[in-house]
Order: sequence, then C-alpha cells, then structure tokens
Amino acid sequence: MAADSMEIDDSLYSRQRYVLGDSAMHQMAQSSVFLSGMGGLGIEIAKNIVLAGVKAVTLHDTKQCETWDLGSNFFIRKEDVLTQRRRVEAVCPRVAELNPYVHVEVSYSPLDDNTDLSFLRKYQCVILTEARLSLQKRVNEFCHSQQPPIRFIGCDAYGICVRVFCDFGEEFEVSDPTGEEPKEVFIQTISQDDPGVVTCMDNQPHGLQTGQSVVFREINGMVELNGTVRQVSVLSSHSFAIGDTSGLQPYAHGGFFVLVKTPKTYRFETLERQLCDPQVLTPDFSKPEAPLQIHAAMLALDTFQEQHSRLPNIGCLQDAEVLLRLTQEVNATLRNKASVNAELVRCLSRTARGTLPPLSAAVGGLASQEVLKAITGKFAPLQQWFYLDATEVVRPLQSLSAEEFIPRGDRYDGLRACIGESLCLELQKLRVFMVGCGAIGCEMLKNFALLGVGLTKSSGEVCITDPDLIEKSNLNRQFLFRPHHIQKPKSTTAAEATHDINPDLQVDAHLNKVCPATESIYNDSFYSRLNIVVTALDNVEARRYVDSRCLSNQRPLLDSGTMGTKGHTEVIVPNLTESYNSHRDPPEEEIPFCTLKSFPSVIEHTIQWARDKFENAFVHKPSMFNSFWQTHPSAEGVLQRMQAGESLEGSFQVIKLLSRRPSQWEQCIAAARLKFEKYFKRKALQLLHSFPLDTRLKDGSLFWQSPKRPPAPFEFDLNDPLHFTFIVSTARLFAEIYNIPYSEKDISEEAVARILSDIRIPEYRPSEKCIETDEAAKKPDQTKMPLSSEEEREAITQLERAIASDNVTAERLRMSPLQFEKDDDGNGHMDFVESASGLRARMYSIEPADRLKTKRIAGKIIPAIATATAAVAGLVALELIKVVAGYEFESFKNCFFNLAIPVMVLTEPAPVKRTHIRDNIYFTIWDCWTIFGHEDFTLSDFMNAVREKYGIEPTMVVHGVKMLYVPVMPGHSKRLKLTMQKLIKPSVDRRYVDLTVSFAPEADGDDDLPGPPVRYYFSHNGETP
Repeated sequence: MAADSMEIDDSLYSRQRYVLGDSAMHQMAQSSVFLSGMGGLGIEIAKNIVLAGVKAVTLHDTKQCETWDLGSNFFIRKEDVLTQRRRVEAVCPRVAELNPYVHVEVSYSPLDDNTDLSFLRKYQCVILTEARLSLQKRVNEFCHSQQPPIRFIGCDAYGICVRVFCDFGEEFEVSDPTGEEPKEVFIQTISQDDPGVVTCMDNQPHGLQTGQSVVFREINGMVELNGTVRQVSVLSSHSFAIGDTSGLQPYAHGGFFVLVKTPKTYRFETLERQLCDPQVLTPDFSKPEAPLQIHAAMLALDTFQEQHSRLPNIGCLQDAEVLLRLTQEVNATLRNKASVNAELVRCLSRTARGTLPPLSAAVGGLASQEVLKAITGKFAPLQQWFYLDATEVVRPLQSLSAEEFIPRGDRYDGLRACIGESLCLELQKLRVFMVGCGAIGCEMLKNFALLGVGLTKSSGEVCITDPDLIEKSNLNRQFLFRPHHIQKPKSTTAAEATHDINPDLQVDAHLNKVCPATESIYNDSFYSRLNIVVTALDNVEARRYVDSRCLSNQRPLLDSGTMGTKGHTEVIVPNLTESYNSHRDPPEEEIPFCTLKSFPSVIEHTIQWARDKFENAFVHKPSMFNSFWQTHPSAEGVLQRMQAGESLEGSFQVIKLLSRRPSQWEQCIAAARLKFEKYFKRKALQLLHSFPLDTRLKDGSLFWQSPKRPPAPFEFDLNDPLHFTFIVSTARLFAEIYNIPYSEKDISEEAVARILSDIRIPEYRPSEKCIETDEAAKKPDQTKMPLSSEEEREAITQLERAIASDNVTAERLRMSPLQFEKDDDGNGHMDFVESASGLRARMYSIEPADRLKTKRIAGKIIPAIATATAAVAGLVALELIKVVAGYEFESFKNCFFNLAIPVMVLTEPAPVKRTHIRDNIYFTIWDCWTIFGHEDFTLSDFMNAVREKYGIEPTMVVHGVKMLYVPVMPGHSKRLKLTMQKLIKPSVDRRYVDLTVSFAPEADGDDDLPGPPVRYYFSHNGETP
C-alpha cells in the first residue's frame, strides 16, 4: 500500500479493510511511528503495527541480546545472543519482513533525561516500553505540547502486572467511535404530533440511544422527513421521538431510517496530571479495585527503581517489604485510590524481573490497537490507563521455596521468575493438540515456543493440524507466514517457523480436518495421550465437534475466536466447567425464500440472491449433471427406462441441461443475454402482472409497501458497464462449466456487441403461475418435485433428439463445476455476483454496495485484524498455564473484549451443573457410566448390569437416533433376548458405544429421568472384540 499511489493492496489487506475501512488505511499509510524498547512487549507492538500497514516505524533499543531474551522476544535467535548483537539490529530485518509496504528503521542512540527530543517531531505517534517513569513523563510532556500533539503511549510489563497509558492531546477527534455498521431499520408508523413518535417494525428493535441522530429515506406521505436528520429521544426498544411533526403531511406507509455517525472529541491529560487521579478501565468486575491497586503498586515499583537503580530481587522478602511500604506511601498521595493489596504487591515484587509472554501478547494487542487509533482517529481511544494482572497464575505458588524461581542461565529464566521451575517442567512435558493454524493458531504457536510447551527432551509434543494452504490475504495477520510460503500448507509451514523461535519444541504437523471422517486418526487412544486441546477455528460446527470429543475423552479444551476488534476466550475443564456445547448461540436468521426470490428490501438480499444464482447455475447443476451420468452411464438406458414409465430423480433437469448445452463461445454469450432478460426484465414484468402497483391486501393496506419494494424492469443496454459486465462474466462462467475455450479478444466490447446483434429475444408473455409470498415457506427441491406428464414427454423427446444427433458423447455427459473463489479477481466470480446484485438492487431501487462490501457478504468473510488475534491467543495461553498447574475453579477466567470501544471483561467460567436423578444419585455432563459386556451379552443383561452397578432401573435405551429399547413400542420386548452385538452391529474396530439411557421415575405418571451416557464396551477388558 504505497502511500504515494494510495492504492490499497486488497489481496493482502482485505480482511483488515473490513475492520478499519479505507479512510483509516490511507491515514496509516501516511503515518510514522517511534517505538522504544525491544523486549517482549515492544516486539509484540512492532509485529502488530507493521502487519497493519503504517508508513514507517523506527525501532529503538539500547540493549544487547541475552539468553533471557529468547524467552520473551520471538524474533531473537540463539546466534544473536552468541554474537552479542544489539537487540534492535537482530529484530529489525525480521520485523521488516512482515510487510513489504512498511519502512522499518533502527535507532540505538541513548534516550534519557538529557536527550534532545526534537527528533520526535517527525512522528505521529510515540510508544515507550521498558522506560523509567521519569523519562515517560518527559517524553509525554514534549509530545503533548506540540501542535498538533504527537500521540503518546506508555506501556510496561513487570512480571504479573502490565499497564498501558494513552495521551492523544487536549482534543482528539474520533470519526467513528464504535466501528459498527449502521443498519437500515424499517418504519411501521410515524405520528403527526409534537413530539412525533416513530415506531419500528415488530421484528426490528432500533438499537438507538437518546441524543443520537438518524436520517430518513423513502417515506410515503410524510415526505418532508426524507433526507432530513433528526435527533432522537428513545421511548422504548421499538419507538423514539423526533421532535415536532404536527405541521407535516400525515404518514402513509414505507420508509426507513439509518443512524448518522457523528464524530466525537476526547480530551486527554498528561501522565503527570493523571498519576494522582487516574482514569482507569476495569477489566474484571470480580475485583473492581484491582486497577487502582496495581496503579499504586507499579508507581511504587517506579520509585523503587529510582531509589535502588534496580528491580526487586527474585524471592527477596526484604525487597517485598520495602515495596509494600512504598506502595502505602504512594497510595496516600492519590486522589483516586483503593486499599493497598499486600498480596498483589508481594507477588509483583517477586516476579518484577520476570516475564509472562502471554501477558505481553494480550496487552500488546490492546496497545497496538491504541497506536492505530492514535494515527487514524478510528474507534474510541483508551482513557487513559489500562491495568491487567495475572495474580491467579501465581497466587497458589507463594508457598514454594525461593529456589524454585532463581535463574538457571537458560531461555526460561524470565518465565521461571514468575511461575517457578516445577511448573516450567510441567509445560515442557505437555502434549497439546491444536486444531487450526490460521491467525490464532500462529499466535498460539508463538506462545507455546516462548513458554517451552512440548519439548522433545521432556517427551512433550505439540500436534497441529490444518488442511488449508497459505493465501496472500493470510499474511496480514498470520505472522509466521511470508510471501514465499504462499500455496504451501499452513501446518507444516507454521511448524518450521515455530522451530525457528524455539528449536527444542517437538511439533508434529498434520494436514487433516478434525471431523467424523478422520475419527480413525483422532481416535480415543489419540486423545488419551493428550493433556490439553486448543481450538484455533473459525466456525461453530468444528468447535462443537472438537468439544464433543474432549467431553467424551475427559480432556480440557481452550477455545477462542475473533471478529474484527472483538474477541472471546473460553476455558473448559473436566468436572469443573460447562462445555462449549452447553450454551448455544441463537441460529443466524435466514433470509426468507420469498424475500430472496421476489421481494428484496436491502442490499444483503440482492447479494445473497446473486450468490445463490452462482451456486445454482455453476456449482449445483454441473455437480448434479455429473453425478446423474455417473449413476446412469448409458443415455440409451435412461431413455428406455423413462419410456417404460420409470421416474429417475433429477432426469428432467439433467436432460434440459444436455439439450441446451452450448458448444461454442457465441452460445455462451446468448445464454448470458437470455439470463439478463429473465432476471432483470421478465421477473419484474411478471411480478407487476401478478401484483399491480395498486394491489391491496385483505385488510385494505397496499401490497407494495415497506419493506416490499416494487421492481422496475429495464431494457438491455450494452453501453451500461454493469450490463456489459454481467453478460461477459456470465458467459465466461458458462464457458468454464461447459469446457468451451475463448480468448481475450472474444470478451472485448466489439466482439460481444457483434454476437449480441444476432440474438433474437423471444417476446414476453405473462404466466399465471403462483408467486410465493409466505415468509415461512422454504425453497422447494426441484429434483424431488413430481413431474407432470407433459414434462416427462418433453424430457423423453429432448433425450431422443440428443441421441439421434450424436450429442451424447462421454465428453458432453461431463461438466466442470466451479468453486466460488472470492479472492481471485481474474476468474469472473466476483464480477458475476457484483453485477447481478447491482442490477437487481437497481431494479428494486435499493442503494447499491461497492465491490468490497459485496465481496464481504457474498464470501461470508469474517473481518480480522492482528491486534485482536494476538490478544485472544495471549489470554488463552495464560489459562493454559493454570490448567497445567491443576488450579481450582476460582482461578480460571473467560474473556470477552472489544478493542474498538475499548472494553475487556474477564469472568469466571460457568460452573458445571449437577443434575439430580434421585436419592443421592447425581450426574454432570462429564460423567460417563460404563458397562463391560461380551459377545453373548444381551440387552436384558445390559439392563440388569446398569441396575446392579448404579442402583437405578433403566426404562429406555437409545443409540444415536436408533431406539434400541422403548417398552411401549411394538415388538421391543422381544429385543431383550438379542445380543448387544446384534442390536448395535458395530464396525470391526469399534470398542464401545455411548448409549442414552432413561430411568424409571420415583412416582408413577412422572416423566422418565435422564442420565449420563452409558458407555457399553463390547468385551470384558474394553479391547476391540
């Protein structure tokens, strides 16, 4: 994204463009940033802002590489330590490699109380890490006093505590505080009153707040409101007042409103002024005083360093008491304060020299987003302090001897200072399975490498799997990949890159999906060797499946996900928490079939319609065509069977495709022109024939009123770019599925115009067919529809003709189905969707969408940015340490954050529910009762075994969807004598099945009681029978 041309490289930045928008991307491409301190936190920020695409970054640092750095800085290598390179020189080429569009410079000049700061004037944002507080204050004062002010960010990480401070000047204007896309909300009615009250449709709450403004469009009757902006006063979730409407014409029908985004100005104070009266963000409401307690403790730590020119010594009780006294003194001077937390201060003192890489990753993600806000004015900035602590990670370790935390001269010294030697060894022995190697996967592997998770020498292992290949758009946030890796597998490439960070890691990379089809690979014995499973997935279905396997095998699971600047993490621990499947998000609302087909009202409807047309014509029909002729390889055989009156599924559609099959490019253009006529002229004429504009419903209201829009048919015009694009892209796609060659010249305007001039369009005659208006109606499956005798006769005639004219060669019985590929601009896929959606939007007078938005909706693209990905992976890795340490329920935290607002909320996970069966018998989702059988074990034996072992009478046994025993079902009592082997018919390698068993209620007439799954083993020892 060269700043001079201002062309955004969509192939690299597409996912991030959906988060930040083009205006912010352009501002970033003109901004220079100064970043000091190349420790764990500094390198995190450097990675994220270079991936994001600023114009230039100066990396500043004065230290040399030490062994210690290998455990916190993922861009420092062993050879850098051995050759005593400067940290900044070691990391610079590796940072620069992340993004060819960003200019990365180095500086190792001293930055202290005597440095002339005028060199900072060329930067738009200055970030200090690993800087003393006195220097931060001096640099901040300088930045704040400039015109315009240079945005200042100070970040520190000491052991278990981190802080971020922002000062963006006296007045900092933000163009878009939330980044949420305003939705069109349809209007039910507007009163003619003072104040006038707007009521929305029943199914659409307005989501507004008092004081916001909205703009009105397409209102009938009260037309004076159209195009005007009114401030709202919220009355309920579906209504709001907009001031006086009594002098306007009465509202008739229709119309919608959209929230108007208004810029907001934020005011900042300097660091000096904020020290006594800090404005803080509270991430964990279970300890609301923590931010102010950490504020006091970290200021005391700054004082300790000024007085002693060092940090407190690891495990030194005397230093801890000095820090506690200093904290009490600092706290007494604060206007905004909380009580001193002695435990926190002692933990900070003990760990201050140490480093927790996941904590740096989490806060580095947040701080990097603040940098992007500082230079773009996009999203609400942090005001003004953010504090986070990892007390829960170290609290249970306080009783350990000081020996545990003492340095041993290796890369894990920083981590050891925080969590001790024993826990470091546990991490090294860990056997982890991570599913997915995309953005979160890359960040997780970085955390594993820094924590020393799964070392070869300790018999540990990180097993990763991902079936995908690397694409250019991945490079914007999947930071282990480089341009020369494009089209290589993600998992093996990520494994090699992780090895570069920490060569001692044992990484086993697979290229499989984790799903029922790969259960022979990821079977129970595979899970039995694991300690923990981590998901780095982008879809709910895969998460549900992995969760069910973890539940079945009693393995902890760490899940996370992001969407744009939002992120969530969830920790799932056997017997302590609920599982992922315990809660279900409401299903995504589907657009009703009749809305898509005939009554679109918003641009999303026309984009989805175009996407469906692509899928139907170029994916589904060719696939159906191929599978029909694979099942029925002889056309003559098909003809004979049809003549004999046999009905073959899909035959009508397949024969229609065969009879109309084009064989040259000119016919592809003709087919495209007929599609244009059908979609954008005849469809509109037919709708207006069936429902004229003055049509009224039974209650007397107009049929064509909001949200229904009447279509307007249009004539084909080759000079209209949208018409031309539709014809050419559609013809190209037809040519591809029918394997018809064409040249660049064939798609030129002259060549296309010449072919079109010879095409005769048949005259339109309206049909009397019924048009679906019921929103609950589902799309009918054409292949399952019974054929009329006329259609059968037509299909037979068409097939006879095709056979007679030798049109049934093996080649003509094969088509090439396409796969929708949104990121290749040369394949015509997006050209088709964009032009088809744009034409339909025009036909229904819907505001069109640009290509970028069309691509996002059609391709179901999840907006993504490296800052959020780094933050979730860091938070997940903190939970991993707790799981490995075997901590109690109270230690674990789930997180939801939105870096845009910014908000971060840490909460306890949902505790596992105990379900009471009866008497003293309880179960949870983690329970699984077991019964061991043998070859002759009958259903009756199984029922008796459950009764004897668990003291409760089974009443019903179900296997998956198959009912094995339901007493009221006819013939089921005879099944009691059958063997389990015969009833279940297991595959040869199946050792057990999980059965759903219900139990007899305590009182007659009550419902049967549920129980946990009962795992039935086919043999005494649980081996394969």
